[in-house]
Amino acid sequence: WRYYFRHPWSRIITSYLVVFLNFFIFAEDPVSHSYEECTIDYIGDVYTFLFIRWPSGSFVLVKLGTWLFAISLGLLIGKFLLHKWLFCQKLKLKIFTEDGQGSWMVMFLSCFFFLFVFSYAYNGFLMLEGKYMDTLHASSRMGMQNQTFMKFAAMGTWLGDFFTAWMVTDMMLQGLKYDNWAKGVRVFWNKGLNRVYVFWFVALAMTIVVSTAISTDYLDWDRISRNFMPTNELSRAFLASFILVMDLTIVMQDWEFPHFAGALDIKLPGANTDSIDFSLPGCFGGERLDVYITGKWFNYGIIFIVMILDLNMWKNQIFYEPLTYGQYTDPLGYIYTIADKQYLRWANDSMKTYEWRWNHVNPKTNRTYGSDDHKMNTRYHGYTLGLKSMAFVPSLLAFCLFGYLVWLFGREESGDEALIRR
Repeated sequence: WRYYFRHPWSRIITSYLVVFLNFFIFAEDPVSHSYEECTIDYIGDVYTFLFIRWPSGSFVLVKLGTWLFAISLGLLIGKFLLHKWLFCQKLKLKIFTEDGQGSWMVMFLSCFFFLFVFSYAYNGFLMLEGKYMDTLHASSRMGMQNQTFMKFAAMGTWLGDFFTAWMVTDMMLQGLKYDNWAKGVRVFWNKGLNRVYVFWFVALAMTIVVSTAISTDYLDWDRISRNFMPTNELSRAFLASFILVMDLTIVMQDWEFPHFAGALDIKLPGANTDSIDFSLPGCFGGERLDVYITGKWFNYGIIFIVMILDLNMWKNQIFYEPLTYGQYTDPLGYIYTIADKQYLRWANDSMKTYEWRWNHVNPKTNRTYGSDDHKMNTRYHGYTLGLKSMAFVPSLLAFCLFGYLVWLFGREESGDEALIRR
């Protein structure tokens, strides 16, 4: 089974299936059409803490100093406590090495955690100043519309999934395993800089097309799909969970998983090198900091960042309520989006219903309010939270399997290491 599970065709199909499914769920997700303010726990707190709601006067230094301290603490805790002591020395996981393999991903997640924690410390400083500072608090309210954030998330997911899919394709065509697979294509791919030229041509062309389609709403999925495979909150929750399973599957299909320490270095997509290697100047006369990121950790690190966005997508489906996002449903369950931003601000909940919108006339247009709303093919049936939570079971099993395999095989020598030792 391992032969077929890690076969080039199996790996390529999995990676490109994730790209397609992420586009599909973005198009079907009603949150991506909402004009209400985007509210996301954790991500929103960190975003507002770092980038917006800057105070005036000396509190600028308070905010800057707080998040610089949080980042510094996250880097130190991630590098020395989590990566070096816990993963390398205590758990002895070969997926992490004391010379730095896997440290940047650990430090990123550690920094994210401490930025979230210290956003509350910063809010405490503002509370000491007075009530007039309440509007400057870091919070889950991101100051942008849901549809704006979802476009940024879709672009980020596209870039992450594309690099991942292209990395898998690149590794399959560079690799020496499965000798009888795609011999002719491999000859072309590994000749000179062909793989570099093809990567950048496809990357630029596809990015222009995708970014245009996402940012301009030129393609109307509800018009194009014509009710093709309409989804509801339950099916979308299972779809988001399946995407998370596929993300983990891409990592587990790697030929060197869970060590990532094979003798053959795979070059980075779009580059003629197998790693990113540079030095940063030391602080206060200290030694220079050498930064070394291998190709696999660079690409698989992107997968784990994309998984954060995929988890947010799953959360959207589990806790989705139309009214929260300025939407409502008709008797058949079809979702409508209210696009009038002023109306969303002053209307009460009873005025954001199908009955009210389609039985009251807008004096500005002499049409019912509902005639200006966008109808989606996606639906909402009011499934219980317990039933929707069942969608996370496949993802939970996949995470458990991933952790078990890393624990079981990640503490052993890889075949290449054993050969070198002998």
